[in-house]
Amino acid sequence: MTVSLTNGFSGPAVCRLTGVTYRQLDYWARTGLVTPSITAATGSGSKRTYAYGDLLEVKVIKSLLNSGIALSRARQAVECLRSALGADLASSSLVMSENGSVLAHSDGDLVDLLRGGQGVFNIVPLGGVVAELTTTLDEVQHQTSERETRTA
Repeated sequence: MTVSLTNGFSGPAVCRLTGVTYRQLDYWARTGLVTPSITAATGSGSKRTYAYGDLLEVKVIKSLLNSGIALSRARQAVECLRSALGADLASSSLVMSENGSVLAHSDGDLVDLLRGGQGVFNIVPLGGVVAELTTTLDEVQHQTSERETRTA
């Protein structure tokens, strides 16, 4: 699998890098949860191309689902993250209550993303998601360059 941060990622590459199924990714694209920033599907047989930011969103959603968050709440969280422009995901945590979400920055700043109320919080550190995705990309790029060296 060739990985290029500048050319984007195909749907199957996104699935391999994030651990989601193609069916999940396709559903998320069709429902607008994560749409490919580089090339959208234009009909039968067309290929979607995702940017690194899209890949990161998929990984965040997958982490939220793995932590027991329902897809509807994960959808809400992604909308919150999109609205918190400039947020450094690697040093932030998304804190979710029954009625809202807060983005907690490493410097202690809290950003009320939905102006929600009180409730039991689920804290999902996003630094691990970013680090895991970066490690996976590095491994794939290393494997690709090894293969290219052997065939040269």
